[in-house]
Amino acid sequence: MNFDLDNALRRLKSTKQIARLVRRPEAALPFVPETPTGGPELLLDTCVYIDVLQGRAPRSVQVLLSARLCNHSGVVLAQLTHLFGRLDPKDRRSAKVWREISRVVHDMPSHRLSAPSLRALGEAGILAGVVARLAGVETRRAQALLNDAILYVQAVEQAQIILTRNIRDFDLFDQLLPRNRVLFYDRAD
Repeated sequence: MNFDLDNALRRLKSTKQIARLVRRPEAALPFVPETPTGGPELLLDTCVYIDVLQGRAPRSVQVLLSARLCNHSGVVLAQLTHLFGRLDPKDRRSAKVWREISRVVHDMPSHRLSAPSLRALGEAGILAGVVARLAGVETRRAQALLNDAILYVQAVEQAQIILTRNIRDFDLFDQLLPRNRVLFYDRAD
């Protein structure tokens, strides 16, 4: 499968997007309901794994994760495994984090783990660039924004719902490429 740049540019209308992007009010966003039920399959953002590991995922998210099929992205796999190289082996806390991340990675069923397609990668690059331009995203956040755009486009392409607490980025993606493919939650503190 090749990437069709012309089709992606027509689909995303990147040159027609000129209005400044701002985050919508929370009341206008789709949040995990208090008593979630079954529904479309989920694609989990990295923050979901972290919040579950830290015990900061709200009960509604825990119920939702049990009620729906959960899918995992190669992008999230890379973000999680990055810690195996990033954390200092001399720091005594690193061993515990490595064990927990190792368990999470081993628990990802191979038939529920997928890589983004070439189309998703190409379109996500355009989408992240438009969001960066229209929302004034700092250059230092460019890679994180691109990773999130890849997850968003992957979820759209695979007809899955991205589960995240990252309202800042995913709301902007959803405004530019509205497909009702995002579900937000607030972390329990």
